Amino acid sequence: MTDDFVQATIETIVMVSVAMVIAGVIGLLLGIVLLVTGEYGLRPNRVVYWTLDQIVNIGRSIPFIILLAIIMPFTRLLVGTSIGTTAVTVPIVVGTIPFFARQVQNALLEVDPGVVEAAKAMGTSDTGIVFRVYLREGLVSLIRAASFTIINLIGLTAMAGVVGGGGLGSTALQDGYQRGRTDVTFTAMVLILIIVFITQVIGNIAVRIASHGRS
Repeated sequence: MTDDFVQATIETIVMVSVAMVIAGVIGLLLGIVLLVTGEYGLRPNRVVYWTLDQIVNIGRSIPFIILLAIIMPFTRLLVGTSIGTTAVTVPIVVGTIPFFARQVQNALLEVDPGVVEAAKAMGTSDTGIVFRVYLREGLVSLIRAASFTIINLIGLTAMAGVVGGGGLGSTALQDGYQRGRTDVTFTAMVLILIIVFITQVIGNIAVRIASHGRS
């Protein structure tokens, strides 16, 4: 099953990559808005913050397997099908956005308030503070958050195999577990662990480079 495993690995990597790019951009923007509109943010807005905060909390609370079923009509409307790699990417993105948004918010909250106040005293605009202070000073924490999110994404792609989403999760469940082929399930698990390990290594290297650049 070498060709099958190669294809499944590629599908998993594609799902994770596409989902991380889309959810990463939207989640980053959402996390910044949560930061800015918070009680101690640059532009406090209780209504906006409360609304987004509740959306994020609810989005993070829904079990992914239930989200797959709930969002199926929207997925079918958007991509024309509810099974396969492309279809499963939709709920993966939807489930990852609130997760990553909260990670971004928490990462940026770690930035020293004194640095922010100093930037304000120098007359830096709110936009400038976001890009020159928060995103720059919080880069290391953001990289860690992104690495953690990618690892979580890999887990979601494996879970998506329950509905025939493709990738290594589907191979492990449909070709391995359901057919009583323990060797197939074990091999798929090892490949998933390898992808996770590589992600962790790349994330650690990126953190070291970012930390060195700040020093």
